[in-house]
Amino acid sequence: MPVPIDIAKVARLARLALTPDEMEAYGAQLGAILEHAASLQALDIQGVPPTAHPLPMLNALRPDEVEETLEREEVLAQAPDRDGPYFRVPPFMEDE
Repeated sequence: MPVPIDIAKVARLARLALTPDEMEAYGAQLGAILEHAASLQALDIQGVPPTAHPLPMLNALRPDEVEETLEREEVLAQAPDRDGPYFRVPPFMEDE
């Protein structure tokens, strides 16, 4: 089978150094892909609703539940540095 010029052009554009055997193999693979795409386009999909995902997707978030939390003073007591009711951290952006 002759190597399609498109394979050589795409390889050149992608700066791939393909041997003639590699171009032949990729040409055959591309031909099989295009044949499969053509067979899918030939299917009668009249009345089939479009889908965004082949499997049903559910919201993976957990429910919001109010739980007991630590007291502010207990947490701030463990901080290496604090400024009143806040954690004190080193600056991460300096003014120039």
